[in-house]
Amino acid sequence: MLRIAVQSKGRLFEETMMLLEEAGIKLNKGKRTLLLSAKGFPVEVLFLRDDDIPQSVANGVADIGIVGENEYIEKGAEALLIKRLGFSKCRLSLAIPKDEEYKGIEWFNGKTIATSYPEILKDYLRQKQVKAELHVISGSVEIAPGIGLADAIFDIVSSGSTLVSNQLKEVDVVMQSEALLIANSELTDSKKEILDELIFRFEAIQTAEGKKYVLLNAPENKLKEIIEILPGMKSPTVTPLAEEGWVSIQSVIAEKHFWEIIGKLKALGAEGILVIPIEKMIL
Repeated sequence: MLRIAVQSKGRLFEETMMLLEEAGIKLNKGKRTLLLSAKGFPVEVLFLRDDDIPQSVANGVADIGIVGENEYIEKGAEALLIKRLGFSKCRLSLAIPKDEEYKGIEWFNGKTIATSYPEILKDYLRQKQVKAELHVISGSVEIAPGIGLADAIFDIVSSGSTLVSNQLKEVDVVMQSEALLIANSELTDSKKEILDELIFRFEAIQTAEGKKYVLLNAPENKLKEIIEILPGMKSPTVTPLAEEGWVSIQSVIAEKHFWEIIGKLKALGAEGILVIPIEKMIL
């Protein structure tokens, strides 16, 4: 049984649960909310505070964990980074009152900065040769300047709306963060096999993200031009239609180029274009 440590609440919790469900890991609901086993797959999920996950994985309480990069770096635990998962993206930034004039990192010399990430901030200020006092608090960091507790803050920023609502402005991005898959350095061979299968499933889900499956009918004499627009994973699937001179084409396109490609296909005479979302993709 492979034990996975995940955050017990918040956006990372919700997105992690979606990933596990898409990977076919359905949890047995029960009275024990701290630890739940899965149906049909040899894993169990341990729900922890986000800042407890790196150490719990490092010391073997959990075999693997899904945690924000910010917590992984801050705690400095000796857990192995296995894979970047690409969701729950945010950044760790310095922010100051919006009415303050900011000309550079030197502004922070002699100032007090409130943060929940002192180790990351200390390292950054050391690199920039800035001397500031750190006030370490957990939660509601953004209110510190407003109540006179600090001159500035160093905290997670996603949309920036929390900063705006607290009359703050972001002035320096220190690091980008996303969800990471981490593992204990001494997994048994049997647990490594389960982890490999889990990674395979995660990668199939990630590969499908932002992709659309497209089916269309097109004039055969435009096939070469259409293939240049629709290369597919290797090449498109082309099938002759009953109507002479026409073919059916199947391919995969990236959603970010969707409307541009569809416009080009229509200009080449494509008809009956059907677009289907892709749930998973095995390469």
